[in-house]
Amino acid sequence: MQPAKPRLTFAQIINMNVGFFGIQYSFGLQQSAVNPIYDFLGASPHEIPLLNLAGPVTGLIVQPIIGALSDKTWHPRFGRRKPYFFIGAMLCSLALFLYPFSSALWMAVGLLWILDVGNNTAMEPYRAFIADKLNDDQRPTGFQTQSFFTGLGQTLANVSLFVFPIFFLGKTGAIPNWVFASFFLGAICSVGTIWWSMRTTPEIPPTEDELRHMRSSPLNLFSSSIEIGRAIGSMPKVMWQLGLVYLFQW
Repeated sequence: MQPAKPRLTFAQIINMNVGFFGIQYSFGLQQSAVNPIYDFLGASPHEIPLLNLAGPVTGLIVQPIIGALSDKTWHPRFGRRKPYFFIGAMLCSLALFLYPFSSALWMAVGLLWILDVGNNTAMEPYRAFIADKLNDDQRPTGFQTQSFFTGLGQTLANVSLFVFPIFFLGKTGAIPNWVFASFFLGAICSVGTIWWSMRTTPEIPPTEDELRHMRSSPLNLFSSSIEIGRAIGSMPKVMWQLGLVYLFQW
């Protein structure tokens, strides 16, 4: 039987989810600002879908692998999910900071792959973080707060693309200066909000049974891939139906 988890105040739930704002701000820039940069760098319209393959491919590969790996991770100092938050946030911030300096199309495409890997690395364990920290009766509040920060991050990222050109004029090479401002702000938000959530929200140590289960199977890419395959094979019918819906939604 799982021991009861400490109840969190609403402020603690907010602090726990602040990092999701940075992740979604980064996603918002990726979805809205990358194509204009491709255009500035001379990409043809028919090349855009191919140049954006990073999104679906990394989501398909990175999310399940990182989710499986984080389930089997525990370090007394660094925790279970936090190492993945930190690595993902650092990759996002690095890619966002460098993106406006792209001098060629291949550089922008490469940084997009790094950015998307970072976003997915940070985002997938964040969903499990809610289940780790909250009891059943508080989880709806946790996920609703996460959804709020999803909308806020995406909205402000898109608003910045409208507002910043008013204040940041001129160009640096082929890239307008407002792009630098938007991406620099995204880099700060990504690492800053994740840092805040990590600092204010301790993780709950696993039980002895959970630790025993973690130690019984090795932490590596191969074992995680096998576990993912088994999970897919044992999914109930309703999950397959939901998967079909999400396939066509995306």
